[in-house]
Amino acid sequence: MSIELQMLGTGNAFAKNYHNNNALLHVGDYTLMVDCGITAPLALHQLGKTVNEIDAILVTHIHGDHVGGLEELGFQMKFIYNRKPVLYIASTLVRPLWEHTLSGGMTQEGIERIEDVFDVRPIVAEQPITLTEGLDIELIQTPHIDGKNSYSFLLNETIFYSGDMKFQPHLLEHLVYERGVQTILHDCQLHPPGIVHATLDELLSLPEQVRSTILLMHYNDDKDDFVGKTKEMTFLEQHKIYTLGS
Repeated sequence: MSIELQMLGTGNAFAKNYHNNNALLHVGDYTLMVDCGITAPLALHQLGKTVNEIDAILVTHIHGDHVGGLEELGFQMKFIYNRKPVLYIASTLVRPLWEHTLSGGMTQEGIERIEDVFDVRPIVAEQPITLTEGLDIELIQTPHIDGKNSYSFLLNETIFYSGDMKFQPHLLEHLVYERGVQTILHDCQLHPPGIVHATLDELLSLPEQVRSTILLMHYNDDKDDFVGKTKEMTFLEQHKIYTLGS
């Protein structure tokens, strides 16, 4: 079954033109939001969508451009739509997300735990789970900020979505050559040094077969200056709908 991908935003943490790098995945009538950054509620509004159209959220790590919109989404769901959204999140991130990010703004009478707002579904890395018919997820822990847990994931075994990560050529080659991954959605810092993200120059150093699977996202505001300079790789575009898989 094919998956429809629509990027709510394709920009990096500091981008002003492209919103935060968050996505919607549609399989039939099911909609999964991948990360919910600061700009996600606005991006949904611009698409004419409401948070109530989201069946579940998947969080990759707890930087603001990936979770900064969860407070608004959670409050809207609770006080306007009277339901708890499903929140898929690595088991290692549940406590930090609440204690380090959400509790300060959300704690009040009747809200003392993350479970008071979200239907939390902890995930363990490298243990695939089925979210709905036609949509399987496998978390893969990948390096981003030293000392902080961060995850990328596989969709239906053939699509890899990086949740912000340092350049990992051996992992990318393993995914393509040994696991049969056909599409890689990869964060890309256009200007070196990368430090906590893969840079365009690093991704350009990959073998052609690997490059040909890559769609670039999480990029800088000057992305247009790099169009035509990415070899086989192409840029994902905000709000455009892509069909992935078969």
